[in-house]
Amino acid sequence: MTTDSSLPAALYVVATPIGHLDDITRRAAQILTEVDVCCCEDTRHSKRLLEHLGARPKLVSVHEHNERERIDFILSLLEQGQRVALISDAGTPLISDPGFPLVRAVTQAGFDVRPVPGVSAVTAALSVAGLPTDRWVFEGFLPAKTGQRQQRLQQLVNETRTLVLYESSHRIERCLDDLVDVMGADRPLVLARELTKQFETVLRGTAAEVRELVAQDADQRKGEFVLMIGGANSADQPSQTQLDGDQLMAVLAPLMPPKQAAATLVELIGGRKKDWYERIVALGGSSADR
Repeated sequence: MTTDSSLPAALYVVATPIGHLDDITRRAAQILTEVDVCCCEDTRHSKRLLEHLGARPKLVSVHEHNERERIDFILSLLEQGQRVALISDAGTPLISDPGFPLVRAVTQAGFDVRPVPGVSAVTAALSVAGLPTDRWVFEGFLPAKTGQRQQRLQQLVNETRTLVLYESSHRIERCLDDLVDVMGADRPLVLARELTKQFETVLRGTAAEVRELVAQDADQRKGEFVLMIGGANSADQPSQTQLDGDQLMAVLAPLMPPKQAAATLVELIGGRKKDWYERIVALGGSSADR
């Protein structure tokens, strides 16, 4: 199927609002009214935005559970000369959202992929954080399990760039606890919640202060979060002669039961025995004392 519109056949990766519907760009709104097909994570959710714009493309669900199955179908649409948009539930597609396998397949098949830039929760949060933004690193979502999350934070503890994370409402408290334990109570922290929405808040302070604010107010544990962590001070970086906790844990874990290895790490490195134990178990340490 081909159309008479001046919009060329291609896959259009379109950024959509993260909250306030008026944040969509004029170009994005125009393209969504002209494409033949719109691929979206949740068709019911995206239908509200499209109706707000007066756009009526055919909706096709493309999410993390069916994306690879949809690729051939979408390629067939492009072969027919149709114009296809890819949107996520909010923000810029592919940024901690589905889309990478589809975009890769479309480009490998020789079809055009065109960006239609706009809102992104990452850049929106950074713009108001008050943390250095000349160099920053995006980590997406941390692991859901405590031991694995702490392990990843430990790997990032000496990162000097501003760290940007996403977090969910049901894990935000545990994540903040881990941040305080692994990176220290005084690490600068900014927590942006529900950006551009009615109950938008931005909390700034040390890791301990932000954790306390969230613990005291149940409303601060609701919604969607962007967590920004000030980079480590280069003057505080460990020397090469200091013990590396991850390396030592990797050496000890195969040699002794997890509880004994955890106790040894507390003596050599410090920290909590429970945290070391969970990290060792997450790594698949010895099962001798489980």
